Amino acid sequence: MPIIPIESNRMPEHGGPQDRGSADAYYGRNYDPHWYPLGTHKGERIEVSSMSLDEIEEYKYGYDNEQDRKDWG
Repeated sequence: MPIIPIESNRMPEHGGPQDRGSADAYYGRNYDPHWYPLGTHKGERIEVSSMSLDEIEEYKYGYDNEQDRKDWG
């Protein structure tokens, strides 16, 4: 899966490593590389132990570059 940088006109694939990293950062969750090949919470969750180095880098990119944070009120 190629790294798809976050752009204003294109979002990363839903459930992909970059999307999951971005979501984890947004919701204030710990750094925990994973992804869902069939989409978020659909099918098998791929854990870091089964991820390629490229997939881990995609997750890290999403986690490190998410600029928004959930306002829990």
